[in-house]
Amino acid sequence: MAQNLASDPEGWMQDPMGEWSLHFHQDQLSWANNKYVFMDKGKSMNDGSPALLKSRRHLPKRAARKIWNGLQAGGWKVVDPQWGLDLEP
Repeated sequence: MAQNLASDPEGWMQDPMGEWSLHFHQDQLSWANNKYVFMDKGKSMNDGSPALLKSRRHLPKRAARKIWNGLQAGGWKVVDPQWGLDLEP
């Protein structure tokens, strides 16, 4: 997947070791002029059990963009969905 510098931080990233993933997704209930993003941290389980969700942060879009771009600079990769409804069977 190509590098995606975020103007709208949306999607999935994975750490350089391939253990932890982050899912950035917009808070649909935030106001148009004050957008917020959820950032979920977790990892998919190799045994097929549900994903381990470690944390969720609720961030202003500007802060989420800064984190997204900083993680990419630190070696995190944009990846396909790692768990949940976005994951194809």
